[in-house]
Amino acid sequence: MKFNVREDIIAITPQWKGERFPDGRPRVPDKYLEALRGMTLEEVWKTIFVKGYENQFEGRLKTLHNGKKLIGRAVTCSYCPTRPDLHETMFAIGMADGRKGNYNQWVIDSLVEGDVVVADMYDKIYKGTFIGGNLSTAIATRTKTGGAVIWGGVRDLEQMETIDAIQVYYRGIDPTPIRDFVMTGFNTVTRIGGAVCLPGDIVFGAGGGVLFVPSHLVPEVVDGAAKSHIKDIFGFEMITQNVFTTAQIDKAVWTTEMLDLLTQFIRSDARGEPYRDLDWSGEYEAARQDSGDATQSAL
Repeated sequence: MKFNVREDIIAITPQWKGERFPDGRPRVPDKYLEALRGMTLEEVWKTIFVKGYENQFEGRLKTLHNGKKLIGRAVTCSYCPTRPDLHETMFAIGMADGRKGNYNQWVIDSLVEGDVVVADMYDKIYKGTFIGGNLSTAIATRTKTGGAVIWGGVRDLEQMETIDAIQVYYRGIDPTPIRDFVMTGFNTVTRIGGAVCLPGDIVFGAGGGVLFVPSHLVPEVVDGAAKSHIKDIFGFEMITQNVFTTAQIDKAVWTTEMLDLLTQFIRSDARGEPYRDLDWSGEYEAARQDSGDATQSAL
C-alpha cells in the first residue's frame, strides 16, 4: 500500500480529460475557480444535482470566517481510530516515502496554491483537532486562497481567526492536541458527513455548507450557474413588469417565447453583457420538446 499514488488518483477520476497535477489530481483551470467566486450555492448545486450527483453537499459544519467563500481544488485524506499494529504499518509506509511529522502534517506539506484540505477525521473532536494556529498558517502560506474542510475538530481558534487568507469548515473546537488516529487514505475517496469528495473536486464553501463539484463537470456547472444567474435577473424584471407570473418563471423548461425575450434582454441590457457568450441551443431544444409533448397530450 502507498499514499497519494498518481495512478490510483487517475483511475478514480477517469472522466477528467484535462491537465493534471504531478500527483495525478485533475487541475481544473483557474478561470473556473474565479468564475465560481461570484456564484451562489444554489446556482452551483443545481447542475450537478440534476445529473444525479445527490451526495455532494454537507451543511452540518461551522465556519472560521462568516461570509467568506472557500473555493479550491480538493486534497483528500481519511483517518480512523488508532490501533497499534495498523498505526505501525501505516506510519512505516509514510516514513519510507520520506514523510515528516504526523499524519495530518503529511497532507499539509503536499499542498500547492489553490488547494483545499478535505479531511475525514470520523467526527473526532476531542483529540481530533486536525489543525490549529501553526498548521492553519502553513495552509495559508501554501495555498494562498485555500483552506480546509474537516469532519472533526480544530484548536487555537483565536489564532486561526487572525488568518484572513483562508477559510476553514469544521465540526467542533477542543483545546486538546491531535492524538490516537491512523491515516487510511491520502488522495483517495473521502466522505465528509453525507457528502463524497474525490481528489481534484472543486470545493465550494458558502455559508455553513460545502459542496464538492466533480472536476469533469465544472465547466458545465459554471455555464449552468451563469445561466441561472441571468435568468434570475431577467425573471425578477419580468415579474416586476407583470410580463410573466412566478409560476411561469419557476418552470424548469421555459417556452421559446420566454427564451426569445431572455436572449434579447441579454443582447440589449447592460446587465446581460457578461452572459452574451452563453449557448442556449439546449434550452431551445428542450422548449420545443416540451411544446411537442404538450401538443401530443392534448390530442
